[in-house]
Amino acid sequence: MNWLSLVASVTATLAATCALAAESKVRIENGGRGIVGVLNLPDGATNPPVVLMLHGFTGQKDEFPMASSQTGLFAYTAERLAEVGIASLRIDFHGSGESDGKWEETTFSGQIQDAVLAFDYLQALASVDGSKIGILGYSQGGLVGGHLAAKRPEASAVVLWAPVTNPVSTYGTIMGRETVQSALAQSPDTIVTAKLSWGGETKLKAAFFKDLPTVTPVGAIGRYPGPLRVIVGKRETIVTPQPAAGQILLDYHEGVEDLVEVDSDHDWNASTATQTVDGVLIPRSTEWFQRHLSAE
Repeated sequence: MNWLSLVASVTATLAATCALAAESKVRIENGGRGIVGVLNLPDGATNPPVVLMLHGFTGQKDEFPMASSQTGLFAYTAERLAEVGIASLRIDFHGSGESDGKWEETTFSGQIQDAVLAFDYLQALASVDGSKIGILGYSQGGLVGGHLAAKRPEASAVVLWAPVTNPVSTYGTIMGRETVQSALAQSPDTIVTAKLSWGGETKLKAAFFKDLPTVTPVGAIGRYPGPLRVIVGKRETIVTPQPAAGQILLDYHEGVEDLVEVDSDHDWNASTATQTVDGVLIPRSTEWFQRHLSAE
């Protein structure tokens, strides 16, 4: 799909928010695989740099609500980015949130395709600087973000929060190793019911599990030459072991990079308080994007 047809396929409805930014809901079409996102534009900014935000497993574009607030982590981050003059687009992957498709159809390869589509949309969007695009991925979105950076190495900067680097191990932790091994032996359209480590269960086609050994975020990030910051929680129980699971990305990446270790769990302690989010996670992320997206 060329840029002109891509732009023509997007519809947007403006919704006024606070004085710092205006948010628009956008829909990006790709052969019937429509994805929905929220575009946040800082008030008064002309062609600002922009960050594409990629949510985690079972998540959606706003991410989970933080303690004492109905505001999702990604929606909150978008507001903080707008305060420093950076636009953002947070999307629902196919089968999640408001996007087309069913959750059970989710695959890593499909989410990577969605991320590429959204990145290309931003490159063609007149209201942002398409030459200054950052990538922010959380958890499974971090895995997707690593692959997106390999496919679009012109990205100006990447920040990955608790990114999945060993998919077979991580999803064995989340859904059980026996479940993963059994699903790998099924036909792609077989529905697999899996209990989640944090409670409840989910249903996914076996195609999701068959992607596990084929996605390689560590290998992918080695094809990205730009600035990379990885932020991990030292008390992780999902993407483990830390900090090694984060450091391995830096070991394979060539270029400006660093690893930030946070005294937190996978959810940045946000289920009980917002100090870690406000004091470390967002400041270290916005600082990285400000530094590298403003560079000439």
